[in-house]
Amino acid sequence: MNAEDIAAGRARWQARFDAARKRDADFTTLSGMAVDPVYGPPPGADVPGFERIGWPGEYPYTRGLYPTGYRGRTWTIRQFAGFGNARQTNERYKMILGAGGGGLSVAFDMPTLMGRDSDDPQSVGEVGHCGVAIDSAADMDVLFDGIDLAGTTTSMTISGPAVPVFCMYLVAAERQGADLSTLDGTLQTDIFKEYIAQKEWLFEPEPHLRLIGDLMEYCAHHIPRYKPLSVSGYHIREAGSTAAQELAYTLADGFGYVELGLSRGLDVNVFAPGLSFFFDAHVDFFEEIAKFRAARRIWARWLRDVYGATDERALWLRFHTQTAGVSLTAQQPVNNVVRTAVEALAAVLGGTNSLHTNALDETLALPTDESAEIALRTQQVLMDETGVTNVADPLGGAWYVEVLTDRIEAEAEEIFAKIKAMGSDGTITSGILRGIEDGWFTGQIAEAAFVYQQALEKGDKHVVGVTEHTGTVSEPLEILRISHEVELEQRKLLADRRGERDKAAVDAALSRMVEVARTGDNIVPAMLDAVRVEATLGEICDVLRAEWGVYREPARF
Repeated sequence: MNAEDIAAGRARWQARFDAARKRDADFTTLSGMAVDPVYGPPPGADVPGFERIGWPGEYPYTRGLYPTGYRGRTWTIRQFAGFGNARQTNERYKMILGAGGGGLSVAFDMPTLMGRDSDDPQSVGEVGHCGVAIDSAADMDVLFDGIDLAGTTTSMTISGPAVPVFCMYLVAAERQGADLSTLDGTLQTDIFKEYIAQKEWLFEPEPHLRLIGDLMEYCAHHIPRYKPLSVSGYHIREAGSTAAQELAYTLADGFGYVELGLSRGLDVNVFAPGLSFFFDAHVDFFEEIAKFRAARRIWARWLRDVYGATDERALWLRFHTQTAGVSLTAQQPVNNVVRTAVEALAAVLGGTNSLHTNALDETLALPTDESAEIALRTQQVLMDETGVTNVADPLGGAWYVEVLTDRIEAEAEEIFAKIKAMGSDGTITSGILRGIEDGWFTGQIAEAAFVYQQALEKGDKHVVGVTEHTGTVSEPLEILRISHEVELEQRKLLADRRGERDKAAVDAALSRMVEVARTGDNIVPAMLDAVRVEATLGEICDVLRAEWGVYREPARF
């Protein structure tokens, strides 16, 4: 790009920056040195390829979505939490919000993630252990007791039974008196990544996609601020993928959901802003920063050039980040504080919109109150002490970062081409479905994980406290243990609620929901009616399992 075009771009950025709202904060260094809100090429310089870097708030958004960067608003501190029953998790949420957390992110237990009630025989020993147990709307009432859902952005990390759980969230908000049309938050809902990596599905892919399409339509028409899909690369990376695989598989899934929305007749400029993303921040600092920057650029280009989006907000890739759980070690777990801080800083320098920082003991158990507070304080130190919020994309233009960004983007594009070639009709969706059916995604991730494990065993890669520097003076940690009493209490509570509700109303609502499932009508209103009369999650999912069948992963050897 020549000097004149660069100067014109900077002038456009300046005008947008001047018109934008800024935080009332001190944007100087610790020593009092004034810093500019953005940096770029010196006046008069020609920079070949600068159009791929650009300015914050301008296409292709390599340097961020907003001209102000974090001077306009900082990222949202959104700590992922959930354990035991709804009452216990509600207390943790109030602690997080009281300590300065900006939003909530709900972790559900395994029975809930699999669409089963706490008294299901397959739930034995799992209730409340990896997240909170939610059986009905009554549990959701307790989960958010004293928390204004109309004024709190809430993320829920669940995919297979996401739609009935979302209906329970809506009913809880209704019971608080909230105007549902104003609710703001994010539901994961991403079923593709379940088949690719996490394995928490209920049905075959097609019924799941039907539910997701119904949810997209419902939110677009009734809850426009709510984001019904958070396309998740986190679990793909945790399963062992490379950074480029995480990026490519995640964005491909996102393109598949764009194609789903278009197939429903939705306007891409209306529904695409309701898609968000969820990425892993791993420990390779610069690679992660480059991954985030490449993600914004790829998404903007594909939405504009492939799917015809014209509205700026439809081109924006908004994303939440969680530090890498797989990088945490049981050996010398205090070292995990350092890993998490480095990963969090990479997410921030990559321009994340919200962030969860893992606790030091999460490789051993659910976080204690103390370790959860340390994780929260890690973000607050980054936000308030380090000066990283002073400048938008402070690493933009760095030779290493830009080369890594270009290389990750190019590798992702190669993967997109392979996925499209696998399909029968040239769409990303058909390629994803074929890749799931053939085990291609899982095979690629397994190979990447194997290569990394070999590098560790050969000594080419290192993990401090595990493969080197193994001596320590640290004492074993006191960890959080979930009592079996939680399961007994939850089962009794569920039995009491079943005895108190109108069983005939529940049966009628479930029957009506199945009737709608057999048509092309949107199932969300019927599911809401079932939730309102206290139909349980397991009951809702079971009648749909009976109607649609269950998915069995093909054996691969």
